[in-house]
Amino acid sequence: MSSKLSYKQAGVDIDAGNRLVGDIKPLIEATRRPEVLGGLGGFGGLFRVPSGYDEPVLVSGTDGIGTKLKLGLETGRIDGLGIDLVAMCVNDVIVCGAEPLFFLDYFATGKLDTGQARRIIAGVAEGCRQAGCSLVGGETAEMPGVYAPGDFDAAGFCVGIVEQRKLIDGSRVAPGDVVLGLASSGVHSNGFSLVRRIIEHSGADLDQPLGDVSLAEALLTPTRIYVRAVLDTLKMADIRALAHITGGGLEENFARVLPADMAAEIDAGSWPRPALFNWLQTAGELDEAEMRRTFNCGIGMVLVVPAAAAELASATLRAAGETVLEIGQIQARAPGAPAVQLR
Repeated sequence: MSSKLSYKQAGVDIDAGNRLVGDIKPLIEATRRPEVLGGLGGFGGLFRVPSGYDEPVLVSGTDGIGTKLKLGLETGRIDGLGIDLVAMCVNDVIVCGAEPLFFLDYFATGKLDTGQARRIIAGVAEGCRQAGCSLVGGETAEMPGVYAPGDFDAAGFCVGIVEQRKLIDGSRVAPGDVVLGLASSGVHSNGFSLVRRIIEHSGADLDQPLGDVSLAEALLTPTRIYVRAVLDTLKMADIRALAHITGGGLEENFARVLPADMAAEIDAGSWPRPALFNWLQTAGELDEAEMRRTFNCGIGMVLVVPAAAAELASATLRAAGETVLEIGQIQARAPGAPAVQLR
């Protein structure tokens, strides 16, 4: 007589999932904002709209870690991947001038390893702490047969808020405005399909030194979160446009926020290219156009401010811990000219 089947025998361990919820509860509580209602375990995360807004606009964003997680799994360095997940969402939301309010995550795997999941969610909680938003909930899914043993994927969802009259949409960008660049912390979480191909193509040793760290450490440095620095600067200076530099590089992402009649002239020699990008270009035998289109090449966020506000904006950003460089200026765009012109 055959034994009775169970969900656990089919590959899904509900008890392990419940243990994980208990493990991560302190991490989630540490991100709690006063607007959060209720606690962990409900069917939905509850969040009260903050007071003090006349015409509040909610701004949402979603993203994943991408194939950076494969490199993290291969090297055992997964602790920062949750920060990447948050950063890719909140850095998009702040571009509109919106303060991130709350975040949800989705973690999917073939068989739940609670230790592995906790490390990822601990990174998510740390990213939320850096961004000043609450981790109000999420979902952990066991899907045997969909993911190979040890593999997982994660997605994130963020909601922010901004006063409608303070929305940043690039429409006020004008000739003579200054372009400020904020240094990236590395490759961030874009372009890793190419990064992994470069490693394979070159036969690189991930433990080899690159400056003060190993190549693996440099590649897996978490994406920098610019939220607090930008929010501080918005209180002090007029920011007319913001762009998060992700896939597509500086030229394509910056072009998305410029008016049709404005162009940004960027001095590509105005910031030092970090050694990691030089290594990628040499090891991958990449031409300059491919580098600029795939990677941030050292600039993770750009701001457009009036020339008169550039000094104050730069000082405020530096006080918040950012490395700030004046990398260009805005001019009228000639018919047929590109939106972003590197020289």
